[in-house]
Amino acid sequence: MTAVHHGETGTPVDVNDPHLTRFDIVKEGLRRDDIEIVTYESHFHGQNSKAERRIVRNISLLLLLSGLFTAAFLVFYIVWPWEFELGHTMSDYYTPILGVTLGLGLLSLGFAILAWAKKLLPHELSIQQRHGDPSSDDERLITGQTMMYVADELGVARRPLLKGAIAIGAAPLGLAVAAPLVGGLIQNPHKDKYPIMYTTGFEPALNGGKLVRLTREDGSPIRPDDVSAGGQMTVYPGIPHGATNHYADSPTLLIHLRADDAAETRKNAEADKNGRNVGSMWGNYVAYSKICTHAGCPASLYEQQTNRLLCPCHQSQFLITDNAQPVFGPATRRLPMLPLTVDEEGFFVAAEDYRDVVGPDFWERP
Repeated sequence: MTAVHHGETGTPVDVNDPHLTRFDIVKEGLRRDDIEIVTYESHFHGQNSKAERRIVRNISLLLLLSGLFTAAFLVFYIVWPWEFELGHTMSDYYTPILGVTLGLGLLSLGFAILAWAKKLLPHELSIQQRHGDPSSDDERLITGQTMMYVADELGVARRPLLKGAIAIGAAPLGLAVAAPLVGGLIQNPHKDKYPIMYTTGFEPALNGGKLVRLTREDGSPIRPDDVSAGGQMTVYPGIPHGATNHYADSPTLLIHLRADDAAETRKNAEADKNGRNVGSMWGNYVAYSKICTHAGCPASLYEQQTNRLLCPCHQSQFLITDNAQPVFGPATRRLPMLPLTVDEEGFFVAAEDYRDVVGPDFWERP
């Protein structure tokens, strides 16, 4: 183990002298910055010692494990069944597997960085007197050479095993970071006859072409008299599995407005500039999607006095009497309104599916 001890001020050195080593330039830069190196020592006796090779192998193994786990994350992200299915299925393990593989990959990388810093890099202790003068050209050159020297001291250039381990271990990690961002663009949102991103459980085609009833969670249909004036009720599409996660975008808030509030709501709906809410109310009843347009949380806290719907996640607020326009918080798009009517038996049904896309914004939504 070699140790270097400094303390003398020394005489100025011409940093442009081609005979100087990179470390000579670094030392001159330290001297000019009034930095005293108290200790600078290696962990090993000479280069490429048995102890150094052991540490390099351990760090390389950690880097390779990081690459292996993050590569597994990418494979599972692409090939593992992810779509929700009822019952105990392979899709139940999709999120846990992604969490375990990416977590182990990051953990391995973290241990590799810690081992590199603690076991491989030289131990240095320096003291500097602070000063605020502007930097000269020589000092900028010194700074650049210092950075290059630090890169040399990392030992990647003279340790091919570490170089290969970094390449193999870091590449999958970079891909793992990009995968969730790119993965959301792979599936075409317009595919299928009734695209999943644009239809909900209230689409009549999912009910044999018949209008879909509004039902409670237990599947029982709802009449207008079931909701008192000023009250509200969460409703679901009356189709098989309509109240399950299979139709997670379908929960709707049915609200029975007081007469004055209903008149104002109808006036604003009929004046809707894009026409999507025209004719969507039935009597004094209005129905809005319960899925917040900001991040998909349930916007279900109803304030009767202010006629506002609140989302508890990020405090977005929507004004019911004005087409559920956002009036507070991060949401920028209104809640979609479900067109209402009643069937021949007097139960609420959706006159058609939502005319606006339900849920948070994505890249091609207005």
